[in-house]
Amino acid sequence: MIRQNIWLIPALAMLALLPTTTLQANVTDGTASYYGDRFDGRRTASGVRFDKDALTAAHRTLEFGTRVSVTNKANGRSVEVVINDRGPFVRGRTIDLSKAAAREIGMLGRGVAPVRLEVVDSGNPSWATGKSIARTDAERVLMDLF
Repeated sequence: MIRQNIWLIPALAMLALLPTTTLQANVTDGTASYYGDRFDGRRTASGVRFDKDALTAAHRTLEFGTRVSVTNKANGRSVEVVINDRGPFVRGRTIDLSKAAAREIGMLGRGVAPVRLEVVDSGNPSWATGKSIARTDAERVLMDLF
């Protein structure tokens, strides 16, 4: 039994050396735009109807229901939105905000703004525990080996 699991000690040692990125490290910079009024009432990719007066947004990869803090880097104003759609599909854009969210951070006039995105809450269990995704995946692989 001990001989069969001799690899476990080096594996656990390597696991301890993995970088421990937490929720604070999940910050990205990018460019925000916002949905025009013509999209109000249409179905989003998540199945709910788009409401220009709700604090929602579209992102290409974040899970639906993820809460994201969006800060306008030009003026420092922030808003918290919930991801409920996919997009933006314009090159160089990171997130599409609802009109209400765009108003909150003062970007209605220009239509686009440099922003900082920070994930506040996600459905991924690694976010709740504060562990890095890499560490969680490594633990899952070790557990699967037994």
